[in-house]
Amino acid sequence: MADWATYVVVPEDGAADGHEVYEARFGAVGLDLDLLAGPDVVVPLLRSRSRVEGRWRDDGMCEAGALVDLRSRTLLFFAREGPVTQMRHRAATWELLRRAWPGWELRWTYDGSAELAARLGLDPEEVREPHRSVYPEAALDLDDDELEDPDPLVRVVTIGGPDTARCHLLSGVNDHPITEGPSLVDRLADAPDHGVYALAADSGIHVDPARRRVGWWLLDAVAGAPDMAGRWPGWTVEFWQDQWEEHVRMAGGRFVPPAVVPEQARAEVRSEALEHWSPRPPSPSDWVGWMRAASPESVRHSVTAALSGDEHPGR
Repeated sequence: MADWATYVVVPEDGAADGHEVYEARFGAVGLDLDLLAGPDVVVPLLRSRSRVEGRWRDDGMCEAGALVDLRSRTLLFFAREGPVTQMRHRAATWELLRRAWPGWELRWTYDGSAELAARLGLDPEEVREPHRSVYPEAALDLDDDELEDPDPLVRVVTIGGPDTARCHLLSGVNDHPITEGPSLVDRLADAPDHGVYALAADSGIHVDPARRRVGWWLLDAVAGAPDMAGRWPGWTVEFWQDQWEEHVRMAGGRFVPPAVVPEQARAEVRSEALEHWSPRPPSPSDWVGWMRAASPESVRHSVTAALSGDEHPGR
C-alpha cells in the first residue's frame, strides 16, 4: 500500500532547462495541507525527499504532485484527496493557499503529473501509465452506505434534457464516467434513478443524448483530461474543470448540492491544517512529522502566519 507523490522544484538560479525531481511513498496524503505552510517551509521539505533520476513514476501510480518553479514563482499541483478535493472546502483551501503563497501564480493540473511534465517541456507520454484500460464505476443503490458520509466519494451522472433527466450515482473509486464515451448511456439504462441528488460529490457529468452534448467536471485529476472529447466522436464535449455549478444548471433540478458556507469552510480548513502541522512524534512514513520534529516552532509559526488574517482574496 502506498500513496506516491511526485515533486518538482525548478531552482531560481539553475540552468534554463534545469529541474529537480523528488518523490515520497506516502506523500499524497495531505499534500494540500502541506502546501498551506507556504514556500519557505515547503521547498526545503520537498527537497528532503528521495531524489528521482530518470523516468518519473507513471500517472497510474502517482496520486498527487506539485511543481514549484522558484524562477517564475509558479505553483502547479494536483491531489486525489484532502480538503481541496471536497466541494465544501475547495474554494476556502484555494483562498488560504493564495495567502500562503503571496505573489505566486497557483494552478491546478487536471491532467495530473503529465501536465507537470509538459510545463517543463517534457513529453507527457513519458509519465503515462502504459496500456491502461478503462475501469467503469459501479452504480450505487438508493441506500448505499457511502451516501452517509459528509464528503461521499460519488460521481453524479445526469442524463437527458431539462424535463426528462434522470440521475444516477456512481462510486468514486475507479475512472471518471467521461472516459467511457457514449456507451455510458446504455450501461446505465437500468441503473437506479436517484431522482434528485442533494449531497456533495467529487465529480460529475451531464449527458444530453438528443443534442449529443456532454459536460463534465471533477475536483481531482484524470489522465488525459484535455483529450476526453476524442472518446465521444460526433458529440460536443465541454470540460467545466471544477465548476460543478455548470452541472447544477444543466441538470434540471436533479443535482442540487448543499450551499457552501465560506466562513465555516475557512475555519474548518484552518483547523485541519493546524492539526496537520502540530508537533507530534513522527512515524517512519510521516515525512511532515519529521519536519515538525526537526523545527516545530518555526514550522508552526509559518503555518499560523499563512492561515491568519481576515483578507480573503478571490480565486
